Amino acid sequence: MTGRRTTDGPPGPALPRTRYWFDSVIARGTPVLIGWLTLVCLAVVVPASMALVWADRRVPRTWSGQLVAVWVSVGQTLKIGGAVGSPLYVLISVLLALVALLFVSTLVGLITNGLNDRVLDLRRGRSTVLEERHTVLLGWSEQVFPIVSELVVANANRRRAVIAVLGPKDKAEMEDEIALAVGRMGRTRLICRSGVTTDPAVVALVGPETARAVLVLTHGGVDGDAHVVKTLLALEAAVRRRGRPEVVAAVRDGRHHRAAQLAAGPGGRVLNIEDVTARLIAQTSRQPGLSLVHQELLDFEGDEFYTVREPALTGQAFGRLLLAYATSSVVGIVPADGGVELNPAQDRVLGPDDRILLVTEDDDTAVLADGPLPVDAEAITEPGASAPPAERFLVLGWNRRAPLIIDQLEPCVPEGSELVVMAAGEEALRDAGRCARSRAGRMRITVHEGDITDPRALDALDVPSFDRAVVLGYDDADGADRAAPGALTGDDRTLVTLLHLRALEEASGRELAVVTEMADDRNRLLAPAREGGDFVVGGRLISLLMTQIAENRHLADVFDALFSAEGDSLHLKPVTHYVLPGREVTFATVVESGRRQGHCVLGYRLYGEARHGPAYGVRINPDKRERVRFGAQDSVIVLAGEPVPPADDGAPALSGTLPGALPGPLPGSRTGGDSKTAGGP
Repeated sequence: MTGRRTTDGPPGPALPRTRYWFDSVIARGTPVLIGWLTLVCLAVVVPASMALVWADRRVPRTWSGQLVAVWVSVGQTLKIGGAVGSPLYVLISVLLALVALLFVSTLVGLITNGLNDRVLDLRRGRSTVLEERHTVLLGWSEQVFPIVSELVVANANRRRAVIAVLGPKDKAEMEDEIALAVGRMGRTRLICRSGVTTDPAVVALVGPETARAVLVLTHGGVDGDAHVVKTLLALEAAVRRRGRPEVVAAVRDGRHHRAAQLAAGPGGRVLNIEDVTARLIAQTSRQPGLSLVHQELLDFEGDEFYTVREPALTGQAFGRLLLAYATSSVVGIVPADGGVELNPAQDRVLGPDDRILLVTEDDDTAVLADGPLPVDAEAITEPGASAPPAERFLVLGWNRRAPLIIDQLEPCVPEGSELVVMAAGEEALRDAGRCARSRAGRMRITVHEGDITDPRALDALDVPSFDRAVVLGYDDADGADRAAPGALTGDDRTLVTLLHLRALEEASGRELAVVTEMADDRNRLLAPAREGGDFVVGGRLISLLMTQIAENRHLADVFDALFSAEGDSLHLKPVTHYVLPGREVTFATVVESGRRQGHCVLGYRLYGEARHGPAYGVRINPDKRERVRFGAQDSVIVLAGEPVPPADDGAPALSGTLPGALPGPLPGSRTGGDSKTAGGP
């Protein structure tokens, strides 16, 4: 049959049919909707008005009077007057009331829509920021949270401090994430704006031309550095001829550093994450605990670098400045013509326009000592001249920073040292082998193929026989991460490797000095490592550096010098090189001993407290009048040049087998014509 619909079951429920009918009415447009609303309104108002009239004790006696009373009630309820009189008079009054109602309703609608649009614009973060001397963050990444957190601490004693963040996410979402990660903002006010950072018109929303500093955050993905360069160009276009804020940025790949620096302009500072991270890993691998020292100096919680002008010390030699302050540690001079001199010569004279670089709690705590500081000359010692023994280093994993780490490490290790690399993936092995073959210096380099998360591969390495180990994370774009579906990647691989290393330490009863590189600082809290272990999180490290530079532009040159391949850097040296252990001495005595050796002493680390947080035995810038009894295993934190270990004439040849080297080829190692050993074919 046609034209008839049959059903086998009972009719459907009434509620869905009613909803369907209602949706159909609304879908037919505004005129139909107005007609239905009018009918419904009359269907409710007219009967209700009749009920009100007939329930009144003063109800008119006649039908005409009752109809007039109903009409008046309906007119008052519907706001159309309810006037009585001749039919023409009633009609005109109703038309005027409807016109007035239409006008008022339209006006209310326009005002409501305008307010709603304005509220939506504000929630979307599209309004212009009219602030001055504020800090601008361009971009959105994990760097946002440590930078905002450090700026809040730095602004604790500053009124009306403002941080403006421009990112590609929703304004409310960014505010919620920052509030959850940072907590209370104190005196600092947070302003978020939504938009792309590569559009000059959008960048102008956060008022960069009136900002005290602009920080361009790193961007994820393979084109992250290109995004940073485009953001710097957009910033330059947004502030052109209208201001020159302090610009600080960072790139992940050193190959893009020069392009980013050109985009940042002559006054901008672009940090190289790879270079800084590699240098710190290399330094920490030889001096356990050094990452904690950098953490203490770079955040705003404790003591940090400041520059002060001290007319009372003009004309004094630098060596005299080291004991001029009781509660501040002098580490260098900032010349009037720019640059910085870390740990200059002892006879370097402070000029009238020079500034003193020191470590202190705040910019108002650099106060000259009242008088000479107590020094126990009899407790001062000197380091011995014996050559340090050869060391064995283990590098687990491979990434772009690994060759830089080896470059930094090789000139500083004792003659005859050995470095063993275990990595997986054709690209990583090829790069590691090329790195090993290109070096034939103080350290023999051997490369083995293996999965660092496989306990059998680690057992074959005899991990406890090494003096130091470095666990590197694979870069996101490395082929090793894509080699096996479902394989561990990034920090997950690092965490599993640390678990296996911890098990090997417990089984052998020997602790291994491990430096761990991680991409996400939150994973550091999950790491199965000893308290006070060395973790290098490149993103967080750069975030701290960027924040310090944004707060004090003079520190850009300081960090350039501190993390450069040449010049003086931070070291942890045995306390026995400076004072007698077991004897109570003032910290001024340690500073004086360092001065005689040409070192700037910043603090110390107590071995007995190395596992107890939050400082883990590190004490930066203690009062020089403070007395302390050092043990033989304690360390002194100094700023000094990197000493080159003396050559050992009895060291074995580099092409031979070192004492204690791995006995024969390991499973998975490359041998024969495909050897990855330095000096091989």
